[in-house]
Amino acid sequence: MNHEVSDFSADVLERSRTVPVLVDFWAPWCGPCRSLKPVLEKLAGEAASRWSLVTVNVDLHPELAEQFGIRGIPNVKLFHAGQIAAEFSGSMPEGSVRTWLGSNLPK
Repeated sequence: MNHEVSDFSADVLERSRTVPVLVDFWAPWCGPCRSLKPVLEKLAGEAASRWSLVTVNVDLHPELAEQFGIRGIPNVKLFHAGQIAAEFSGSMPEGSVRTWLGSNLPK
């Protein structure tokens, strides 16, 4: 599952009770976001159903950016059981994202 958020409560909070959900807060004008997004999409594709990716365009959903204290983008938050389990800010190369996921995804 990889899609732009439509209902944060259903797409992220409720879904994260059955499978971890990685949320990518981004914007189309953000250069680092454009380099991170394909990495996240690739890893989500490889993950099959072990975790899912949801993206939040902060220009379209400023209320979500404010609610989750987004100060800079890209900002990635891992939700598990309806709560933020881990997060990182800024772009990272694929190997670093893989390592971060390996350390932070629930076993």
